[in-house]
Amino acid sequence: MLSQNLMEKILDYAVSHGADFAEIFCEDVRRSNLTVLGEKILNSSSGREKGVGIRLFKGLESAYLYTSDLSEAEIFRLLEETCRYRDGSFERAALEAMRRVSLNPISRYPQSVSLKDKMALANRVVSAGKKADETVSQVRVNYVDMDQKVWIANSEGLFVEDNRVKTRLHMTVFCEEGGDRQSSYVGPGAMKGFEFYDEINVEDYVKQAAKKAKAMLHAKACPTGRMPVIITNGFGGLFFHEACGHSLEASGVAKGNSEFSGKLGQKVASDKLTLIDDGSIPGQWGSLKVDDEGVPSQKNVLIENGILKGYMVDKLNARRMGCAPTGSSRRQSFRFAPTSRMTNTYIAPGESTPEEMIAATERGIFVNSINAGSVNPATGEFNFNTSETFLIENGKITTPVRSATLIGTGGDILQKVDMVGNDYALGQGFCYAASGALYIGAGQPTVRVTEMTVGGDQA
Repeated sequence: MLSQNLMEKILDYAVSHGADFAEIFCEDVRRSNLTVLGEKILNSSSGREKGVGIRLFKGLESAYLYTSDLSEAEIFRLLEETCRYRDGSFERAALEAMRRVSLNPISRYPQSVSLKDKMALANRVVSAGKKADETVSQVRVNYVDMDQKVWIANSEGLFVEDNRVKTRLHMTVFCEEGGDRQSSYVGPGAMKGFEFYDEINVEDYVKQAAKKAKAMLHAKACPTGRMPVIITNGFGGLFFHEACGHSLEASGVAKGNSEFSGKLGQKVASDKLTLIDDGSIPGQWGSLKVDDEGVPSQKNVLIENGILKGYMVDKLNARRMGCAPTGSSRRQSFRFAPTSRMTNTYIAPGESTPEEMIAATERGIFVNSINAGSVNPATGEFNFNTSETFLIENGKITTPVRSATLIGTGGDILQKVDMVGNDYALGQGFCYAASGALYIGAGQPTVRVTEMTVGGDQA
C-alpha cells in the first residue's frame, strides 16, 4: 500500500492548499463466495481489491476523491483537481508511529481455507436440512468471507492499521406440502475466521430454519388494523434498527433532518426501553476495533430508560454539532466517503418473559422475522414486511399468517413499548445507506408494542 513517506506528502499538500483537515483511507480486501443449491454449486468466486480514498475538510465543507490507481502521479493529479482553496496554509501534525489494532485474534484465516473445506461445510448444511423434515424440498447455502486490511492516516497525526476478518453462512430451507411452498432463513456470522464454524453447530441452525419453514405451510391471510405486536428476540432488532436507529445517526441529526434533532435529555421512548450501539463487542458481526476514521469503537448509549442520551457521530458532523466523534463513522470501501452509521445496535434486556407477553395479549400478532422495508429518518415514518408471523388469540400463539406489513413512526412506536423480555440475542445482517452496504448487528430481547398499524396480504 502507500508508504508513510507518500502519505505525509499527500497530507502536506492538502493542508498547504487550504484544507484544515485531511485524511487518507487505504484498503486491501480479499473476499470469497460460495453458493450451493442442494448438491449443485451455483457460484464460486474470490477476488482482491486495493484502493485509496482521500478526504479534505475546510470548515464545514468537505471533498472526497478515490482511486484504485495507487501511483503517486495519479493521486496528486486528483488532489490538484480537488484542491481549490489556495487562500490559506495550515500546519499538519507529525504522523505518530503506526498503531496496529485488532479486536480479536484469528486462528484460521478464511483465505487459507481450501474450497474443498468450504464445500464440505456447505454439504453438511444441505445434508442436515434435508434430513430435518419430510416436507423439506430444497436447501440453499451461501458462504461468504472477507479479510480487509485498512490503513488510516490524517493531518492530526493519526496513523493506524486495522485487520478485519469476517465470515458468514446463509442457510435457506424450502418446505413443500399440498401445493404450498414456504421458506425460512438463518444466517450466523461473526468477526472471526473459519474457526467460527467449530464454535457453532450449523446442523442445529438449519434444523431451526426447517422447523420455521414447515410452521408457515398453509398460512392464512393476515388480519389488518390496529393491534398489539410482539417481535421476537435476535434479529427482530432490525425493526428498531430501521425504525429509529437511522434517525439517531448524526448525518441527519446535525442538519435537523431527524425526528430526534435537538431532543437530548428529553423523554423519547417508554421507560422500559434502553437502546445501545456498540461496535466494540469482540467477535460480533458489526464490530470493528477502530471506525473508518481511525476513532476507537465504543459502547454508545443512545436511549436510556426512555431518555435520549446521545447520537452516533462521525468527524464531519461532530464539527457541525460541536461534540466529539463516537467511533461511529463507516464506509463500504475506499470508494465511499464515511459518515455516521450503526455497528451492533440493540435493545437492552428487560424483566418479562416471552410467555408473559403472549399470555397478556388477547389478540395481536407475533413476528418471528422482519424483512426489508423503508424508513424516512426525518419523520420516522416506516413500512416493514414480516415473515414467519402468527396470530395471538386469547393469550396463545395460534395460526400462521402470510406476510404482514408494519406501519408507523419510530417516535410513536418507542413510546408504546410496554414489555421487554429477558431473552436478549444479537443477529447479523447488512445495512444499505449513503456510505454503502455495511455489516451490522441488530438485536433485542422479545419486545411487545401495545398498538401498531398492521396491513395484511389478502392475496
